[in-house]
Parts: sequence; structure tokens; C-alpha cells
Amino acid sequence: MTETPFRETGQTAFSEHAAEPGRRRRSRLWLMVLGTLLLMAILAVVLLSHEAHTSRWQAWALQRYAAPLGFEVAPGPSEHIRFPKHGPFDERLGYTRIPAFLTSLQARGFEVTEQARHNPALIAHLDRGLYAPYAEKAQAGLTVFDCRHNSIHRFRYPHRQFEQLDNVPPVVAQSLLFIENRDLLDPERPNLNPAVDWVRFTRAVLGQLGNRLHAEVDTPGGSTLATQIEKYRHSPAGITHNEREKLRQMVSAAVRAYQRGKDTLPVRRQILLDYLNTVPLSAAPRHGEVHGLADGLWVWFGTDLDRARFLLTPGEGVGEHQTERGQILRQVVALMVAHRRPSWYLAQGRDDLEATTDAYLRLLAAEGIIDAGWRDAALGQRLGFRDMAIDPPLLPTHLGKGSAVARSRLATWLGTSLYSLDRLDASLDTTLHGELQDAVSDYLGRLSDAGFARSQALIGERLLQPATLSEVNYSFTLLERTDEGNLVRVQTDTTAQPLDINEGSKLELGSTAKLRVLATYLELVAELHARLAPLDAESLRASAFDGQDTLTRWAVQHLSHAKDSSLDAMLHAALERRFSADPGEGFFTGGGLHTFNNFNADDNSRSPTLREAMQASINLPFVRLMREVVRHTMYQVPGSTARLLEDDSDPRREVYLARFADREGQTFLRRFWRKLEPRSATELRSMLLEGLRPTPERLTAVFRYLEPDASQEALSAFLHERLGERTPGAPRLERLYSRFAPETLDLPDRGYLAGVHPLELWLVAYRLQNPAATLSEALSASKSERQAVYGWLFRSRVKSAQDTRIYTLLEVEAFLDIHQRWTRLGYPFGHLVPSLATALGSSGDRPAALAELMGIILNDGVRLPTRHLTGVQFASDTPWATSLARGSVAGERVMAPEVARALQQALADVVERGTARRLAGSFRTEGGEDLSPGGKTGTGDNRVVVRGRAALSLNRTATFVFHLGPRYFGTVTAYVVGPNAARYRFTSGLPVQILSSMGPVLRPYLDASQAQTCASAPS
Repeated sequence: MTETPFRETGQTAFSEHAAEPGRRRRSRLWLMVLGTLLLMAILAVVLLSHEAHTSRWQAWALQRYAAPLGFEVAPGPSEHIRFPKHGPFDERLGYTRIPAFLTSLQARGFEVTEQARHNPALIAHLDRGLYAPYAEKAQAGLTVFDCRHNSIHRFRYPHRQFEQLDNVPPVVAQSLLFIENRDLLDPERPNLNPAVDWVRFTRAVLGQLGNRLHAEVDTPGGSTLATQIEKYRHSPAGITHNEREKLRQMVSAAVRAYQRGKDTLPVRRQILLDYLNTVPLSAAPRHGEVHGLADGLWVWFGTDLDRARFLLTPGEGVGEHQTERGQILRQVVALMVAHRRPSWYLAQGRDDLEATTDAYLRLLAAEGIIDAGWRDAALGQRLGFRDMAIDPPLLPTHLGKGSAVARSRLATWLGTSLYSLDRLDASLDTTLHGELQDAVSDYLGRLSDAGFARSQALIGERLLQPATLSEVNYSFTLLERTDEGNLVRVQTDTTAQPLDINEGSKLELGSTAKLRVLATYLELVAELHARLAPLDAESLRASAFDGQDTLTRWAVQHLSHAKDSSLDAMLHAALERRFSADPGEGFFTGGGLHTFNNFNADDNSRSPTLREAMQASINLPFVRLMREVVRHTMYQVPGSTARLLEDDSDPRREVYLARFADREGQTFLRRFWRKLEPRSATELRSMLLEGLRPTPERLTAVFRYLEPDASQEALSAFLHERLGERTPGAPRLERLYSRFAPETLDLPDRGYLAGVHPLELWLVAYRLQNPAATLSEALSASKSERQAVYGWLFRSRVKSAQDTRIYTLLEVEAFLDIHQRWTRLGYPFGHLVPSLATALGSSGDRPAALAELMGIILNDGVRLPTRHLTGVQFASDTPWATSLARGSVAGERVMAPEVARALQQALADVVERGTARRLAGSFRTEGGEDLSPGGKTGTGDNRVVVRGRAALSLNRTATFVFHLGPRYFGTVTAYVVGPNAARYRFTSGLPVQILSSMGPVLRPYLDASQAQTCASAPS
């Protein structure tokens, strides 16, 4: 019984002894596995640590990926291009909007001449959502070139920069690296990937994980300078929205770093420089966005870059300015801190900025970047921010009027502001001649000096007076006729305003309108010649024309008796017709009776030919000529509606009277709308009632119309408010309430009884009931009321009143036709004043539009486009480079060549023997080019007339529209704006003398034999 346990125990011991070697083998195996894994982990850590330190493998892989990414610029539009869709820098520089810019410019005749082509590797890279790697511009902006490719406007943003890293004071670079990216310029790591700082990145990842577990865990940033640049340049809104965007920034920055090779030290140095020059630092009032440390110092603190560079760089003399050195260092460190939250730190958070700056100054001293004395000098200061109200950081204004006009035109075409336009990465080619533009601008600017004006023969009767020189402004425009169109060579004025007086104004330019009238007259003569000249003598004599149509009657008589029936001969004869200069006649025009005067009373008894009237600029012959043109336009079609004036049984009279009623009513409503527009309901009622003589009948008539649903009690309260003790008693009040009920009187009768214009009454009621209505809605709603108010016109007993109003409407229609003719010849405004005074300039004009008319005449009746801009380039030296140029030019014939030649001769006569004769012989060139001038003068004196007396002078103008030989033409204008214009008596002799005296300035640039012309410019 004792053997069994022994045997069992022995067997167990034996089994355990037998299994022991297996366990040991397994343990050794596990130890080997664990050792291997540990060794591999150690090796991986070593390798990763080595890679994180050297970036050798990244350099090899990323360089192979980045090297093929490229583009080339080739002629014509590109089918292989991807434009960025977001990013603050891409938006500001215009890269995101290039497709929209192309659409706008192509609609205006531009064609793409060159554009970038992306290779397949770059397209694939961009399609992955990454940012294009290329040498980005730290500074860009608009450049405007003249016709010889000389810069006449150059804007660069940011405005101040460190040109290269060697120009950056060491303390600035070291401070930024300490705060943001300490190992960036480590020379011992040539292949370093600047997109990742692995220590900061790991800390940032762990911080993000911890923050998700507990919201109070700090989340430090892991960005390097390279990824920050990608963020504020290209990320949507310049911020990191999520982890995906962070990864895109890092990959894009890494690819950009290795595109030029494995050695990234040159790229890293450029990253540091770019960051200093482009880091966003919020926006300042009256300045706009601020980018870069140099601009930040000037905008926020008023510190000059050169001064800061001197004091922050070790050298002789800087120790004498320790306090100032401390202040500037403090400003630099503050801006390096502020870039993290610039809108907060540089505005509401300035106290936080001060405290954080102090902390970093102490750290910089502890690291040995600055010494204790410099630290203490900086800590002893406070940041002295610029006072934006008293001393705003305004940029210098470029006063070049010609380039300003070109920029304004391009900004309008691109749908952007001048502020944004100047910050585009773009250049603009113009037709301007920069040197000539400057010479003319300088000449005109000197005319305010009495001594210079006297030396130019500009002081005298009907010219300038020394005491009144300062308020006179001048404008000058000069164009050259070429195969590419009419090219603007000079466009300038002496105002300091952005408005260009040549193109952006509406001036009464006086007798220059006579040129337009004469052109219209000669065109009508040419049309009559085309219609009548082919007729035989019998048919010609049988031609029907109205007795009022004196122009057709003259044309028939001329062709019936002329030996030479050619158009040239007929136009010559048309200019030899005589018109009286007698001012004694009254002219019914513009709805009233008007009289006109000649400038020179000696002309009153004359009956000059039109050629002579043009030479001497005599008013009355042109008033009568305009009347003839208007009447011809009324009667030129057989059966014309003008015959309504002769036949009171013509059923069309009623149609015309209805149209007059509509027009007259609209005129009144528009005028009264302007008066009522800003008023409240209470003010509207008060204005209407204050104009009434307060009687119970008048007040009740108005009240019952304005408030048709009001009770008798409300009427009683209203009358008591207005009349007090004179308020009617109850019986009379009841009768008034019933008598003036809405249904008892029509609008004209109610207005008559109330003593107020019916349409005025209607408009107040309409505004009270429809306070949000627009003028167009009021006009539409008042159609029947306008007809009712003027219903008396339809009564036969007032035929004379009918005739007057029919004639007025027919005159309006004639001027609509004349306006179309003027518009075809470049007239810039949407309507003409329907009055014979338009012949003397009352409809206004623009110098540039007159110059365009001169170009048509000079080009034998063909209207060429006026060119200011010839080419635009966007994003040069980038993957989005695009160049555009004007397409081929095609002229439009708008005037018969015979008419143009007749006008050319008339304009030459003005210089040879007319109002511009002081210019005769003044443009002879050494090279023998024909610059013989011709032109038309005009003087405008615009005044408000009250009861027949001039009460307020608005402006005085004197203009000369001219040509110099067959190629050059333009305008010169002198003008005074405002009530002081009444002090001036200069006439069109002033601009003529200015042009004459300017001859020595102009001739060297106009003579084709001289080197200064645009023709000599390189292509």
C-alpha cells in the first residue's frame, strides 16, 4: 500500500524532469523573438531618428517626384492648364480670377497670344488637390507701360522688403527662428525637410489627441515656417480647417522644397526671407492689408525700414541709441508674436501683446541672442502704435493722369477696384507716350505761374489775368491715327482728382457744337444728293417737298441749275449758303420763345456764308441752320406727321396730343418726385397743405382725396387742426363731406378747386398709399391720370395750344433723329436737349468725344476704334502666365468721304483766317512732315438764369478741337468750375494760344524723323 504513492510521485517527478528542456527551449525562443523585435524596434527608432534628423530618404523620394512637375509658355490659348480656386495670395494676385478676366477682355476685342501649358505630371499633382510648386513672388503688383515699353506706373506690394537674407539684421532672423522654427537653417543637415519639425509635430499630434479626451489639454502648433507660408498663401481663407488641410500644406511645402534638388539649404534660406517679407499682419485703416515685417514696422509703428536695419545690425554708432534700439527690437518681436492672431493682437489685444513680447524678450536674452542691456532697454519700453486718425499710413498717390485713366478702364473691364487692380500680378501695355505725357503735364502745371504764363503770351484781354490764374484747370488729349486705330498718346489734366475731365465730364463746350451741326447738315446734303441727283430735270422739278423744308427746296434748286452736279460741288455750294446773323428774331424752341446773341455785336448785321460763320464762330447763322436741320428732319418723309400742324381735321392730331399729355405729365412727375423722394408720410402731407390757402373747401377737397375712406369725424378733426375757430359747424361740415366725396369730382377739377396741380395731388396720394413705390412704378400707375389732366388739349377751341404742343413734340422727335446721327459720330451722352440752343453747346460734350469726331473727319469718314490699351499680361513667370493683345482693327464708315473732305477744308479755314488764326504757321517740323493744323474753337459760359437774369455761374470753358497734319488730333480745354467762374473772361483764344505756345514741346515727339516718336519704339 505504500508503493503506489511512491510510484506515482516518482512518475510525476520524472515527467516534470523530462518536460523541463522543452520549456527552456520555448523560453529561449520567445526571448529570441522578443530580442529580435526589440532590436528591430531599436533599429527602426534609430533609422527614423536618423531620417527625421537628416531627411535623406525623403530627399531622395520627394526630389524624384517633384523634378518632373513643370510648365512652359507657348503661343495661343492653352488647353492644359489648371487655375487655383482659393487662397489669399492667389486671390490677391489675381490667379484665381484669370479665367473670368479672359472672358471680359475677349469680349472687348483682346486675344490670348501666349499662355502656360502644364505638363501631365503637374496636372496630376494639381488634380490631387496639392499646390503648384514654383518660385513664388514675395512682391508683385501692376506695372503700366507706355508705347515704348517704359514704365509709367509701378505698384509693388508689399511696399517695403528685405531684398535678400544677408540684408536682414541677424537678431531679426535669429529671433524668428527661435520663436518659430529653430533648426531651419542648420547647415549640418543639407537634406532637411523644412515642411516638418518632427519634435513639434509629434507634440502637436499628442496635444490634439489629449484635447479630444479632455478639452483643457493644451494643443501646441506644429507648423514650420514652410507650412505656414503654404497656409496663408494658398489654404482657403488662409487658415487650417482640418487635418486634411494640414496634410496638404505639409506635402505641398515638402514637394516645393525638393523641386530644385536634394540640398534644401538655399530653399530654407528663401523660406525665411519670404516669411519675413510676406507674413500677414492684419489690415490698417486707410491703408489696407499689411504683409511683411518691413511694412508692418512702418504701418503699425511708423518705423522706417532703413533706420530699423541700421539700429538692429551690430556696428559703429548703434550703441549711442540704446533706447531707440530697444524700442525697435520690441516692435520686431511684437510683430513676430502678433502674426499668430494679428487681428486680435494689433487691435483689441494690445495688452496681451505687450505681456507676450516681454516674455519672449527674456527668453531671447536667456538664449544669448540679445545681451542683458538690450533686453532691459526693450523691456523698459511700451509699444508706440501709430495714431491712425492723426497720422494714417497713406501710400503715395500716383498723379499720372494718363496711367490713371488706363488703370480705371482696365479695372472697369475686369470688374475690380483700383485698390485690387494695383495688387494684381499683372502688367498693362498702353498707347501713351510717357515722355510726351510728362512734358505736356509739366507745361500745363506751370501755367498757374504768372511769369511763365506771361512768357507764353497767355496774359491779356480774353486770355488770362495774373490775379486769377490759380483756379483755371486745363486738359489736353492727343491721338495718333494709325492702322491699328486711333492711339491715345497724351491724356492729362491739371486736376488732382481721379476723374478724367477728357472722358468723365459733361461740359458745355460752346461753339464746338457748331462742328457737329455742320457735320449733320452736310450729311443731310449728301443724302439729298443721293436721292435727287439721279433724277432727270423733269422729275427733279416735280419733286414734292413741304414749304417748311427749306433744305430740300435748296437742294432741288441747286441740282436744277448746277453745271456740276457732283457731291463735292454740292457740298461746296452748301457751305457757301448765307444765313442771317440778326439776333432780333425770336425762336420758338424747347417749348418756349428764345432769343440768341452773337459774341461779336459787329456780326449782327451780316449774312455770312456758312464757311465764314464757321471761321468766325458766329452764333445766329448756326441757330438758323439748326432750325433748318430740325425742320428738314420733321418733313423729310412725304406725308410727315408734321403736317398735323396744317390740318386740324387730321385724326392723328389726337394721337399726338395724347403723346404730349403723357410726356408733359411725366416731366412734371419726375420733377416733383425728386422733391418728395426723401420725405416721410407726415412731411408729404405738410408740404402739400402748406402750399394751400387754408379755406374749408380747399382743405376738404385735398383731405377727401388723400384719405377717401376717412369718416366725417376725421374730417372735422383735420379742419379744426388747420383752421381752429374757423372750422365749419356740423351742417356745413356734412355738406363739405358729401360735396367733395371721391366719386363726385375728377382729378383735374379737384386740383383746380384745391388750387394745386392735379398731378402733384395725385403723387402725394400715391406715395401715402404706396410708401415703398419707385418712380417707374409711379409713372406706370399714373398713365390715365396724365391723360385726364391734359384732356383740355383735345377741345377744338384751343387749336393754337394744340399746335404749340404738337410742334414741341415734333421737335423732340427731330432731335431724337439728330441724336442718333451725333451718336454715330461719337457723341457720348444718351440724349440731346431738344432746343436750337444745342447748336451753341447747351447739350454738353466731352473733349475726348470731340477728338473722336475729329478722328473721323481726318480719316475720311471712317470711324476707327480709340485705343488706350494694347496688351495685358497676367502672372508672368508662373504656371498661370497669360498674355493678351488687341485683335485686328476694322474701321466703320460713318460719314461720306466727300463730307469729311469738306469738313477738313472748313477746319483748315478756321486756322488760316478764323478764330484760331494765331495758330497759323506754328507747326513746322525740321523733318519736313506736314503738321499744318485745323480745328474748331468753342467757349462755354454756363449759368443758372432766374427771371431772365444770370444768377449763378456754374462754369466757364474754352476748348479747341484740332488736328496737326494728317496723323495727330486732339483737344485742349481751359475751364473754371464754381461760382468764381463769373470772374473769368477768357475765350477759346486761350486754348488756341496754349497749343501754339506748346509747339516746341510737341514737335520733337510728333515728327516721324525724330527718335522720340512711338514709331521708333522696339516691338
